Amino acid sequence: MAEELSPEEKFHLITRNLQEVLGDDQKLKQILQERELKVYWGTATTGKPHVAYFVPMLKIADFLKAGCEVTILLADLHAFLDNMKAPLDLLEHRVQYYEQIIKAILESIGVSLDKLKFVKGTDHQLSRQYNLDMYRLSTMVTQHDAKKAGAEVVKQVENPLLSGLLYPGLQALDEEYLKVDAQFGGVDQRKIFTLAEKYLPSLGYAKRIHLMNPMVPGLMGTKMSSSLEESKIDILDKSEDVKKKLNKAFCEPGNTENNGVLSFVQHVLFPLCGQFVLERDPKWGEDQTYTVFEQLKKDFEDKLIDPKDLKASVEVALNKLLDPIRKKFESPELCQLTNSAYPDPSKNKAAAGKGRKTKKEKDRKQGGV
Repeated sequence: MAEELSPEEKFHLITRNLQEVLGDDQKLKQILQERELKVYWGTATTGKPHVAYFVPMLKIADFLKAGCEVTILLADLHAFLDNMKAPLDLLEHRVQYYEQIIKAILESIGVSLDKLKFVKGTDHQLSRQYNLDMYRLSTMVTQHDAKKAGAEVVKQVENPLLSGLLYPGLQALDEEYLKVDAQFGGVDQRKIFTLAEKYLPSLGYAKRIHLMNPMVPGLMGTKMSSSLEESKIDILDKSEDVKKKLNKAFCEPGNTENNGVLSFVQHVLFPLCGQFVLERDPKWGEDQTYTVFEQLKKDFEDKLIDPKDLKASVEVALNKLLDPIRKKFESPELCQLTNSAYPDPSKNKAAAGKGRKTKKEKDRKQGGV
């Protein structure tokens, strides 16, 4: 039987490695004195999940270890509203794909799925009461506040659609309709969290706690994004693609700012493995095992580590994490699901081209030729 953790130990697990906690620490501690914390993490089912998803998954592992009741929201309606990143006809396939890939990630890092709950956004977001609350919220939130709240999350375009302005409000209401004490997300969602804190009480609903992870830079030094192919390594990328993308990644000698390769070591490999093995080219010396990230960072800043060695070592460690996931998705059922969720656009164009008839062909058909 697992050892029962004290409220103090649970608080430590819940808050460790976070960049920020928005809300009252005492409120969180009081809940833990009385019962288990109810927390949710949402993800819009848009592009294929990438390796930065390991960061929230590790935190979800902490929540579960602390006894929290964890809900994962597969935000299909959000995916559609965010500049139609997921077309309506693909939403159901994307939801199923995300659930399977998230489960596979968690299993790859040894997390039990027994106490995890998956919820689809449209299961509650299309209800009568939810929609009434959305209309009520729309009478309170200004266009300026809605746009500002979604600035780092919703795709920004010159002529924004009304749908993108609805996005932050839906995320705020989800806290009430999922009946949670806290919402977990990246620090890029901070403005949405502050919008929720400001407006939920105006609807007569409680203010929630917000737990924020640091963001892992992408391979090009900017935010890792599902919609920016060159910035990310997909969970199902083949080993040769991992190598190719890492080789192109921004990793300037001595530069630790916006270094996605180094950040992955810090936020994924160290918390997961407790160490990092740097495999060196023999001409630069022997392999070295780091047990403290700060020492690895200092050695990189001092140019004692060749970026090529760092990339090659991350490649080895990353492939070990991805191998069981890739293996699982070799099954015919999951291959079919992947193809349904993300159909090959070139095949669609080819099919459309075959379906078109030239004017000459149409005239022949009408003439009975």
